[in-house]
Amino acid sequence: MSMLSPLLATNPSSPRLTVYDEAAGTRMDFSALTLDNWASKVANMFDAEFELDADALVLIDVPPSWQAAVIALGAYNSGRTPVFGVDTPGEPDVVFTTVEGAAKWVSVPDVVVVSDDPFGRGVVESGGTLPLGAIDFGPTVRFYGDDYAGASPALSTWARPDLEPARYSIAAWETSEDFERRVLGPLAADGSVVLVTGLASVERLDDIAETENVTHSLTTD
Repeated sequence: MSMLSPLLATNPSSPRLTVYDEAAGTRMDFSALTLDNWASKVANMFDAEFELDADALVLIDVPPSWQAAVIALGAYNSGRTPVFGVDTPGEPDVVFTTVEGAAKWVSVPDVVVVSDDPFGRGVVESGGTLPLGAIDFGPTVRFYGDDYAGASPALSTWARPDLEPARYSIAAWETSEDFERRVLGPLAADGSVVLVTGLASVERLDDIAETENVTHSLTTD
C-alpha cells in the first residue's frame, strides 16, 4: 500500500503539491491522486529498474523542482531514504542528476538523467542529448504502473505536532531532513505545500501566496 494512501482517503483531488518555476514561467499542480501515481511509478522503477538493497544509497543531485519531489516521494514510498546534493556519506548506488551533472557520476552503477523541461518531458523528447549509458528519467518512469504493491512506510512517520491541515508555503529543501519537515510533514498533517523556485520578488511571493490561499509558512523552517 502506498504511503500516500491516507491522502487518497480524505480528498484525492485537492492540490497537495504546487510548484512555481519562475525561470520557466510555469505552475504545476499535483493532487493526492497524481502524487500517488508518481510516487508509485518511481517506487516501481526503483524495484524493477535497479538492483538495489533496501539500504542502497539513493542520491538526488537535481535542483528542487516537482520532478525532484516525486523522485524523493518514490524513494520514500519504496522504503528508501534519498540523499540530496553532492555531499553524500559514500558512493551512491543510483543517482538522479542533470545532463550537465552526469559526467561527475560515471562511476555510479545507475545514472538517471532528469531533464530541465518544466513539464517533465525526457532529455531526448525535449531536444537534448542523453549522456552515454545514462537512463532518461521521463520516458522510463512513465513505463511503470500507477499502483505500488511493495511495503511502504506510514505517512504518519513524518507527522509533526506543530503542523495542522493547512496550505503551507515552503522553502526549497537542501537535505533529506528539509524535505521530510517541509514536504512530508505537511502532507502527514493532511495539508498541502506551495514551492516557488527561481528568482521572485517579495511582492511576487505575496501574490502567489494570496492566489494559492496559503495560510502558513515554512519558508524559515
